[in-house]
Amino acid sequence: MAQGVEIRGLGEHVGTVVTIRGWVQTTRVHGKVAFVVVRDGTGIVQGVVVQKEVAPELWQLFPELTLETSVHVTGMVRAEPRAPGGHELSVSDIRVVGPSPDYPIQPKEHGVDFLLDRRHLWLRSSQQRAIMRVRNEVEKSIVDFFYDRGFLRLDTPILTGAIGEGGAGLFEVEYFEQQAYLAQTGQLYAEAGAAALGKVYTFGPTFRAEKSKTRRHLTEFWMVEPEVAWADSDDNMRLQEDFVSYLVARALERCAEELKLLERDTAPLERVQPPFPRLEYSDAIPLLQQKGSEIHWGTDLGAADETVIGEMYDRPVFVTNYPKQAKAFYMKENPADPRTVLCDDLLAPEGYGEIIGGSQREDDLDRLVARIQEQGLPLASYEWYLDLRRYGSFPHSGFGLGVERTVGWITGRPHIRELIPFPRMLNRLYP
Repeated sequence: MAQGVEIRGLGEHVGTVVTIRGWVQTTRVHGKVAFVVVRDGTGIVQGVVVQKEVAPELWQLFPELTLETSVHVTGMVRAEPRAPGGHELSVSDIRVVGPSPDYPIQPKEHGVDFLLDRRHLWLRSSQQRAIMRVRNEVEKSIVDFFYDRGFLRLDTPILTGAIGEGGAGLFEVEYFEQQAYLAQTGQLYAEAGAAALGKVYTFGPTFRAEKSKTRRHLTEFWMVEPEVAWADSDDNMRLQEDFVSYLVARALERCAEELKLLERDTAPLERVQPPFPRLEYSDAIPLLQQKGSEIHWGTDLGAADETVIGEMYDRPVFVTNYPKQAKAFYMKENPADPRTVLCDDLLAPEGYGEIIGGSQREDDLDRLVARIQEQGLPLASYEWYLDLRRYGSFPHSGFGLGVERTVGWITGRPHIRELIPFPRMLNRLYP
């Protein structure tokens, strides 16, 4: 039996007979020559079948090679610059492993709900595979960035009794005789890690029970959250600049083919280099009002406001120092304006809006207690968190980057539902 190889390694087997194990993408017959395009997860290859060179049974097999039929294709590898991947197979044998009659997703327009109901199959399409490859590169880049800079990864709980963000966005779960929630963030635990290890990051799924149907919201999404001891707000933003620039550069370098397939104009991404512009929240409000927004000082920016600000710049922009009442309890009061906190949102251009939220953390015990009480949170649930201020409090900062929003911006996709393998949204828990 011929050696089974991956399509991405065919260049090492020119002139030898190999077997490719994969799924049929297309077939076509021209007289006494037929073609079958197969993918195996590492790439695609075209097989050429010449009727007079194969058994009659193989030639008669072609009508069975419907879309997504799984097959073993055996043949001689030869170089062919015009073929996908630069190689072809001169086919000598095809064996059907799993037939695929009446495959539900055909090469035509389908509605979004139809495709989402069949997400397990939609993932096989060329664009969805390209998106997942970019996502994989972004996730690998995240790990590489922090590892190379001496950060330690800290795995934090999914089940928690402490609220990190607003209470309205919580998934409550039964936890024996206690009240528990699915984690909105790993940040509070990362702060404990920073006191132990200096520079840490968490990376995992987070949950928000927001009843939102926008193109930028999921109820379950992935977030990376670094936390750095002795870092102030300016240090925090410099880290964000370096981080985002690194992620974009890696995607441009290693996912050029995927971005081309997705028809992504990469010129805006090539401009993503530090420093990023910075705009004070208090300066942003009159600018937005001049452009017709009804926003007033004290409220958070909406998606439309973020889009307007993003259009003012050719690269990501920081909006800094939001009003205290618009942000979470753990953000440090701004000494220059106690109405505000030392925080930033990083807005991606081209209408993609916030991809990062960050802040310097409140390290004063009394002020932190007051903020928790102001927001009506149960103080007892945060006793462990307050211990971080009772025993060796220290300045520290961190941020959270949403993976799906970042991948959406890099790939140019309009809706967040395509940027995670199996999206969870307000009315979608299947498949």
